[in-house]
Amino acid sequence: MSKAKTHTKLGTDLALTRYVGLASSLPLEVADSWASLDLGVRRGGRGGLRAYAGALDLSTVSGRENLGQALILRLLTPLGSLTHLGHPEFGSRLVEVIGELNDATTRNRARLYTLEALAREPRIQQPVVDLAVEISQDQTDVIRISFSVLPIDDDDPLALTLEVTL
Repeated sequence: MSKAKTHTKLGTDLALTRYVGLASSLPLEVADSWASLDLGVRRGGRGGLRAYAGALDLSTVSGRENLGQALILRLLTPLGSLTHLGHPEFGSRLVEVIGELNDATTRNRARLYTLEALAREPRIQQPVVDLAVEISQDQTDVIRISFSVLPIDDDDPLALTLEVTL
C-alpha cells in the first residue's frame, strides 16, 4: 500500500516561472538558461471584481508545481544572496560555473552544487533519485542539469531539467 499523497505540505506561491508541471515521472519543468523567469499571469476578474476584456492578474502555483518552481528558483539564486532576508542557506553555487570551460571538472562541480542545494530543501526526500549533468547537444557552452526527487509524503518522482549557459 503506497503512502497517501499530501501535496498541501508543498505550499502555494506566486507563479514565477512560465512552465507548470503535471503529476508524472516525465520532466515537468524546463527553465532554459538564466533569463527565463517571469511572473505568471491568468485571466483577471476573480475575487468578486468585475473583469473587463483582456484583464490579467498574477497567478499562483500549488503542490508539485510549486515545489518544481521552488527547486528551479533555489538553483538559480546565488547561495547567500537572501541572507539579509533571513534565508542564508537558500540558493546554490551554480553561478560559480558561469564563465568556466564545459569540461568534466565543470560538470562535476555543477553536479556537486546541485546536490548541495537540493540537500537543503526540506520538502523533498533524500537522497536525490537521479541526477545527470550533460553537454547540451545543440549548444556546446550550455550544460543540462536533469534530476528527479521525491516530494515528502509522495511516491511519484518529480523530474526537472535546467539549462545553464557557461
